[in-house]
Amino acid sequence: MVKRKRKALALFSGGLDSLLAVKIVELAGVEVIPVFFSSPFFGPEKAIKTARNNNLNLVIVELGEEYLEVVKNPKYGYGKYMNPCIDCHAFMFRKLGGMLEKYEADFLISGEVLGQRPMSQVLPSLNAVRKLSGYYDLIVRPLSQKLLPDTLPIRKGWISKDRLYDIRGRNRKRQFELAEKFGIEKSPSPAGGCLLTNPGFVQRLRDLLEHDMFDIENIELLKVGRHFRISKNIKLVLGRNKFENDKLFRIRSMGESIVHVDLVNVKGPAGIVLIKKHSLYELCDPGITELCGGILLSYINRPGIESATIFFRGNRFFKVSRCKKMGREEAREYLINK
Repeated sequence: MVKRKRKALALFSGGLDSLLAVKIVELAGVEVIPVFFSSPFFGPEKAIKTARNNNLNLVIVELGEEYLEVVKNPKYGYGKYMNPCIDCHAFMFRKLGGMLEKYEADFLISGEVLGQRPMSQVLPSLNAVRKLSGYYDLIVRPLSQKLLPDTLPIRKGWISKDRLYDIRGRNRKRQFELAEKFGIEKSPSPAGGCLLTNPGFVQRLRDLLEHDMFDIENIELLKVGRHFRISKNIKLVLGRNKFENDKLFRIRSMGESIVHVDLVNVKGPAGIVLIKKHSLYELCDPGITELCGGILLSYINRPGIESATIFFRGNRFFKVSRCKKMGREEAREYLINK
């Protein structure tokens, strides 16, 4: 009887450690399917590039609203900013484990290294991830597994522990040596890039959370422009350059939640007003529209423009307002991250 080749699903970030984990397990005779979980906080670009450079068939899975609940209420708390690393890794292992049957796979792997990151990769954290994931006994961490308790794939002989490693700490010398040994010519840098560790982005994200506007569409918009808090129910977003202006201009109205701000016969930044559900009535207040218009005009540097006519256009809203230019420093008081 021919022995069935074992198969593993890999948490794949596109960084060197996750690539090495895949290579180690492949060389141990196991088929590996790398999986990248994409979210508003980390995109797949690096993972796609690394997979392409190394002839890997990458699977990309979009995380939805369910993942936002992890960010909002992490059991193990946040890192320095709003990064719930332990809960995040556990959530991804749980999602990955849920794919085992679909891909007829046997166990899960990742590129985590014991002691490499002070919050998420110390031994108690790695154990917490295993426990919280629901797949406690199916996780193998090839770069450090010799330093960790044996899990089912090792006890059953699906993968030999002799083929795994005992890398510990933040020094990456051994990883670079392995990359050379495995013939990895284009060695990727550490993955990183999570926006939940970016202080400016996190200020904007906390503002959404505090004002009950925390959803995927609003989070995606945090990556574009300057953001101003107008009231508890209203935000203003202005483009900073042509690229951002074009991006804001292309955004289509999502019900009552977005209203475009258009200057009449004056060139300036593109703007949109984000409105919390059932709060469109606030934009009928002349003080609100004049405030939005005044802030927009403050970012026009050409002399002689002290006021302008502005259209506010939405799916169910249209208003014309004559707005006076506000001083730049006064406008900055409304910036969410100064």
